[in-house]
Amino acid sequence: MISREHRVLIVAILASFVAFLDGSIVTVALPAISREFGGGLVLQQWAVDGYLLSLGALILVAGSLSDTFGRVRVLRIGLVWFGITSLACAVAPWGSALVLARVLQGVAAALLVPSSLALITSTFSGAAQARAIGAWTGWTGIAGIMGPVLGGILVDTLSWRLIFGLNVIPIMVTLVLLAGLDEPVRTRPAAPIDAWGAGLAALGLGGPVFALIEQGRLGWASPVVFVPLVVGLLAFAGFLWWEARAPHPMMPLSLFKIRNFGVGNIATVGFYAALGLGFFVFTLYLQQVGGFSATVTGFAGIPATAMLLLFATLFGTLAGRYGPRAFMTVGPMVAGAGFLLLLGAVPPIALWSQVVPAVVVIGLGLAITVAPLTSAVLGSIRPEQAGIGSAINNAVARVAGLVAVALAGTIIGTTLDVPGFQRVMVVVAGLMFAAGLASWLGIRTSGPVLAPEHPE
Repeated sequence: MISREHRVLIVAILASFVAFLDGSIVTVALPAISREFGGGLVLQQWAVDGYLLSLGALILVAGSLSDTFGRVRVLRIGLVWFGITSLACAVAPWGSALVLARVLQGVAAALLVPSSLALITSTFSGAAQARAIGAWTGWTGIAGIMGPVLGGILVDTLSWRLIFGLNVIPIMVTLVLLAGLDEPVRTRPAAPIDAWGAGLAALGLGGPVFALIEQGRLGWASPVVFVPLVVGLLAFAGFLWWEARAPHPMMPLSLFKIRNFGVGNIATVGFYAALGLGFFVFTLYLQQVGGFSATVTGFAGIPATAMLLLFATLFGTLAGRYGPRAFMTVGPMVAGAGFLLLLGAVPPIALWSQVVPAVVVIGLGLAITVAPLTSAVLGSIRPEQAGIGSAINNAVARVAGLVAVALAGTIIGTTLDVPGFQRVMVVVAGLMFAAGLASWLGIRTSGPVLAPEHPE
């Protein structure tokens, strides 16, 4: 008989796994999608950012829903909706329909990620919580890296459309396991939904992202680019103003006054912006410039997957024992060095000598960082704030990746080539180093990372 704790951990991992898998599996299929629908780099960016846009904009509302109505109920709704939208992606008849389905899929993902992690933090405590978070971050990190492996095989042997149909199996398994978990319908009295905050956040993210992606095609002087950029920036400023005054804010700004929470989210920006941009361009580069198949490109990420699988839980446990600061400093530095090693990957690209060693180093950096980073952020707030705290941190991570991918065209230019790829790798390494430096300067540790009774 499986214990409740083990069931919670498995459910949390599977629920987040499909969300993170779908965020990464699409990258290896982008050249095939572009060949079928056209659209070039712009469609490729939208296929990734459409998902991240709705995920980043709504994950904060979903975190509040998780705290208010219960993790189990929100997870169940998210899983069903994710399955429906995955099938919509699989049967999309044209590019714009695929992008729309990806946007709707991101809405479902917003329900899955914070609820699954909050389920862990409300079930486990102390060192057991650190180990559970380590397992969660390890497996969800693996989903982000192994997505291109599965996607590559499906693209080359069957069809890119099956990368979305793949979600149905883990969703069904998770729903069965979820049926065995009991939880009160509400964990606290229901609070009004912050509709103004959600609307301003969506507009504040959507406008600049639209401008960043479309400027390569239309130019910055075009009103179609300039107007959404200005409106979006004003909306984002309005979002921050509103959240500081709203009676029930979806992003309580007071949490950022807690040192490790605030600094941890700053480190999250650099770390996940680097990952989003780095792996997006790396995957396209191996296929479109290196001439490798989707399958080979996907397998090129296996060394990073192996490093995460082997070491993520270990570093999560060590962070629970010694504190996260050292790991959050060293990990991004190691990953940044790995991305710099990819500067030597020029055609004719030798996978074993130019790519694999760099990916191993990147994977080690990820394994060192992901669990301690999550522990630092969530360990600094009260347990009853776990839902909104994890939602904010995940929103920061997704928005960082969203904006970074939108910037890809600005850094690369109109066509991905060797100089463009090398510029991206330098930018990515710089973001990683900045995340490590911020952690060293800002994170504070005194013994194991435990949530304080009252935020300061």
